[in-house]
Amino acid sequence: MTYVNLTRAASGSFQNRLAAVTKYVRAALVRRRVYNRTVRELSALTDRELTDLGIHRADIPQIALQAACGS
Repeated sequence: MTYVNLTRAASGSFQNRLAAVTKYVRAALVRRRVYNRTVRELSALTDRELTDLGIHRADIPQIALQAACGS
C-alpha cells in the first residue's frame, strides 16, 4: 500500500506571515511614491533644463526606477 502525505510543516505563525506581507506592501507603496514623484518632477522640467542635467526625456522612467529601487 502506498501512502502520500501532502501536509506541510508550518514555516511561521499567521501573524508573522501577515506582518511580512504588510511590510512588503508598505515598502512597495513607498517605492511607488518615490517613482511617481521623480517622474513628475523630471517631466516638469523643460528640454533645456534636462539637457543641462544630461538627461533625455526618454530616460525619465529609467531614472525614476533607479531612484525608487536603487542601483
